[in-house]
Amino acid sequence: MVSVENVTVNFGGFELFKGISFLITPRDRIGLIGRNGAGKTTLLKMLNGKDQPNSGNVTIPKDLTMGYLPQNMVVSDTRNLKDEVVLAFEELLSIEKEIKTISHQIENRTDYESVDYLKLIDKLAELNERYQILGGENYEAEIEQTLIGLGFKRSDFNRQTSEFSGGWRMRVELAKIILKKPAIFLLDEPTNHLDIESIQWLEDFLKNYNGAVVMVSHDKAFLDNITTRTIEISLGKIYDQKTNYSDFIKWKQETREQQLAAYRNQQKMIADTEQFIERFRYKATKAVQVQSRVKQLEKLDRIEVEEQDNSALRIKFPPAPRSGAVVVEGKNITKSYGNLNVLNDIDITIEKGERIAFVGKNGEGKTTLARIILDELKHEGSMKLGHNIKIGYFAQNQPQLLDDNKTVLETIDHIAVGDVRTKIRDILGAFLFSGEDVDKKVKVLSGGERSRLAMIKLLLEPVNFLVLDEPTNHLDMNSKEILKNALAEFEGTILVVSHDREFLDGLVNCVYEFRDKKIKQHLGGIYDFLEKKKIESLNQLGGNQAKKRNNYHKVVKTKDLSFEEKKEVNRKISNLEKNVATLEQKISGIEIKIGEHDELLSNPENIDNPSLYENYEKLKASLEETMQNWEEANEQLETWKEKKTW
Repeated sequence: MVSVENVTVNFGGFELFKGISFLITPRDRIGLIGRNGAGKTTLLKMLNGKDQPNSGNVTIPKDLTMGYLPQNMVVSDTRNLKDEVVLAFEELLSIEKEIKTISHQIENRTDYESVDYLKLIDKLAELNERYQILGGENYEAEIEQTLIGLGFKRSDFNRQTSEFSGGWRMRVELAKIILKKPAIFLLDEPTNHLDIESIQWLEDFLKNYNGAVVMVSHDKAFLDNITTRTIEISLGKIYDQKTNYSDFIKWKQETREQQLAAYRNQQKMIADTEQFIERFRYKATKAVQVQSRVKQLEKLDRIEVEEQDNSALRIKFPPAPRSGAVVVEGKNITKSYGNLNVLNDIDITIEKGERIAFVGKNGEGKTTLARIILDELKHEGSMKLGHNIKIGYFAQNQPQLLDDNKTVLETIDHIAVGDVRTKIRDILGAFLFSGEDVDKKVKVLSGGERSRLAMIKLLLEPVNFLVLDEPTNHLDMNSKEILKNALAEFEGTILVVSHDREFLDGLVNCVYEFRDKKIKQHLGGIYDFLEKKKIESLNQLGGNQAKKRNNYHKVVKTKDLSFEEKKEVNRKISNLEKNVATLEQKISGIEIKIGEHDELLSNPENIDNPSLYENYEKLKASLEETMQNWEEANEQLETWKEKKTW
């Protein structure tokens, strides 16, 4: 379908790709991996036709459609959400308009036997067929399904896109790409700004999609659940295997061991050959053999072994200054943005040495509470920091706050003071900025390189309380491991806002779950939390109740229940049955009101009544919420009934 043939790309004397070749076929599920700066984004741009190689060819069939989602987008904000997303159906809307025009012409003509009339009939039939193929009758439903799947609410549909944050604007572009149904998806870090429910929705969508997918992602679980083929870019070459990420890593480790053995053998052969040449260079009787060995070395295809960053694993944060026993104490914290209440009357206490994760859906207040702790937002209630608390903060947009016109070295040199100035190059090297990399301008760095540079800035000042908001966005697998190891050795207190289960595992000992404007504390690590919630991963947090029950529900054996426990089961069943009956009555009442509104809206006299439309949308939203509550109550009822086996 798409062919990459012997492609070479050079950047200022540096060879990014060295004659790489591979083929993308229909239904491929390719995970594109490699170090930050290895060329993953560049390769996606070449596949999309935005960049051209210095040599070689990228062959793309003329009629092939592609959906490209870059890491950083330039967008226009002149429409509301729905009008912007409708642009995905440009061809469909054009056909719809042409069908109306031709239909109007046919209605007003009487020359039924003429050639022109018959041509119009044929054209209309052709357009109608194309309209059906493109899903003309269902595109409104597809728009709604896709937007809701990506986390938007129906009340967002008429909001201007300029009102949405950068992360939500990325979702708008993702929705447009999904609705265009391209033959190939090219996705560059699609999960960076998605919440856990939206990640699950996108994961399910891509697994079942009929086209091909090529994506860059540093979310291990996301890659493993979708991809069936992995292409790694390393030292200008590619390694292509028909496996998911985890299996690829196992294969790579085995291959590396073989490669190291071959490398050592080759180095010994080179050393022996060079020694022979040097020994007999000036002996006439050995001239032929010497020249033969010289040519042998010139023609040798030298084995390269990618460096492993073991030095980086020893990076440590500076010693944490001593602090009081209580780091943060918040009481009755409430925060609203206009009419939108995000946090409602919550209490939180963080003690010295705790390692805390904030988890939950986007918009539930995780970043808001972190910023309240940092005293960046006004709020109701009291928030106090403990004695001698010195905070180091990594914000989601921290990498974008770097000065584009400075070099990597200048960025760090500008803030480094004291003895640390003598170790700047060592620190940069440990975070994979070595040699000429330190002279690169910030504006040419990849997203991951920017994140690493921002993290180095955080390393330079001694603190005892680290607040990290999505620190792993844009970091490759290796860089995430570097950061995690450094945090594991940090002597102070840590608060991490993250959806990355692999990153949080072994790092945190307390989890705060954000839901419905409240927070709930769960002591223990991330897997302790997941076990308590009886969910497989954070991608199921806040949703997918059926999976939770089917995969993890354990029926309690009758003989294990005491008399009091049996009474409790009966009481729970009785309460849930009443709750289900109440919800069913409520659903019936809402459906009656919706029916009444349907009749009113069918009357042309009410077409300009905005309050009627507003009430109608509220009723539909209320019905959806009540239906979800009814489903959850039914599932709970079934769970308790299964326990009652006596």
